[in-house]
Amino acid sequence: MTVVSFGANWCPVGSLVLKTDSCTVWRAREGKPVFPVGKVCPFKSVFGRATASGREHSMSTLLSVLDPLAAFVDVGSEHMHVSVAGGPPEVFGTMTGDLDRLRDQLQAQGVRSVAMEATGVYWLPLYGVLEAAGMKVLMVDGRQTRNVPGRKTDMSDCQWGATLHAHGLLRGGFVPPVYIRRLQDYVRLRQDHLTLASSHVQHMQKALERMNVKLHDVISNLVGVSGLAVVKAILAGERDPEALLKLCDGQIQKRKAQRVKESLRGTWAEEHLFALQQALESWEHYQAQVRACDQQIKKALDQVEASVIPPAPAPAPVPEPAPTGSAASPASSVEPAKKSAGANAPAIVGLGGLLLRLTGWKDLTQLPACTTYSMLQLIAEIGLDLRVWRTEKQFTAWLGLAPGTRQSGKRHRGVGRRRNRAGRLLCVIVRSLARSRDCALGGFYRRMAGRRGGLLAIVATARKLAVLIWRAMVHGMAYVEEGLKAYEAKVLATKRHTLERLARQLGVNLLPSIPQLAPVPTQ
Repeated sequence: MTVVSFGANWCPVGSLVLKTDSCTVWRAREGKPVFPVGKVCPFKSVFGRATASGREHSMSTLLSVLDPLAAFVDVGSEHMHVSVAGGPPEVFGTMTGDLDRLRDQLQAQGVRSVAMEATGVYWLPLYGVLEAAGMKVLMVDGRQTRNVPGRKTDMSDCQWGATLHAHGLLRGGFVPPVYIRRLQDYVRLRQDHLTLASSHVQHMQKALERMNVKLHDVISNLVGVSGLAVVKAILAGERDPEALLKLCDGQIQKRKAQRVKESLRGTWAEEHLFALQQALESWEHYQAQVRACDQQIKKALDQVEASVIPPAPAPAPVPEPAPTGSAASPASSVEPAKKSAGANAPAIVGLGGLLLRLTGWKDLTQLPACTTYSMLQLIAEIGLDLRVWRTEKQFTAWLGLAPGTRQSGKRHRGVGRRRNRAGRLLCVIVRSLARSRDCALGGFYRRMAGRRGGLLAIVATARKLAVLIWRAMVHGMAYVEEGLKAYEAKVLATKRHTLERLARQLGVNLLPSIPQLAPVPTQ
């Protein structure tokens, strides 16, 4: 084995730590460069010194280089620092021409795999350029590359990341295909518009509160049909409570007439009316933006169906509907299960059938608490092919719904994971199960909430729902709702089995309770 050493000014890994009497070394084994594991160290402290027999003590652990041309990009808003196999870094700008020159430079060096740290949204333009060039691009969590030996700079970051990538020590994250990313941008933009619209609803409530108008405390929805009619009439100059009451729905007039009239007596200050007018106009503006996003989402879904996803044959019609509780296939109808999609659902005609065709007739709306709108949001985040996660455990861990582990010696403790957008979405979806009546997952949520609290119960229930989604999308498994009674019977059977096991360990016999008979009345 030959030991080749270089001066302290250059090394194949990159000059991560420079000392006067130090250098970085590498070894040639069977024609392949092999870098030593660990930090860059003085030559004698790594490989020892010559002994009396003339032999040298070498490092016992050596790590092979899997890709000697692996590159790493430290992404920033103004500069891109690039290093190939830990070599001297090069700095590029972030303009479109700079990204093209970066791509050409990597292609000229024969680079086939590039890793970069996911920093905000700055990585997206470069990712698209490199992906279009046919390179393998890995998005890496910053926690995998944060332990840089020596001083931390952008230069040393890219060199250290390239060194790890050359050894195959970086693991890429999930990035959906380009057509899913396009749909994702539209869906996320629509959600941003809804968030901003809700803030203006609060501004409307604040303006009414400043005028001591309590309409939003009496009716359930200020931006519903009745609420908007009353607010617009107030801005038009109407002040009579009787006239404003007539604009409300018939059920409100029948059940809440007196309370509505009392709530509409206020102080009509000019500045607060102006604030109410602007809040209403802003809310209507964002509602128009949401409708425009709905049209773009429909176009994106049509493009996916036409160009990316081959049309699947429609399933054969079922002559008779399956009875309740049977194992009916979700592909037994061309329309998803009828559920209320909510007030913020997109106004897209035939959205349910379109999503069914995209998923290969796998109806996620048959799962508890899942609607067509939530199905659209999930597809925009996780894509259509869930086989990128080999097991359901990997899928739930990626969502951040499964606890991590940290073991050191005899100490084992759980470590919380950060939930991504899809994980947070599932937590929102399962909240409605708290009020379910005949749902097994609802019973599980309430049982967990009684033991560990509502927050942990939401995460645990979201994990169960994620497992059902993975099984449905990967294996095509249909979900059969067993009902709350069946779930409670399973829980009771588990408790009985546990009690019998403890009784056997303690040498105690369990006897069934004998119902007490009613006393016989004496004559």
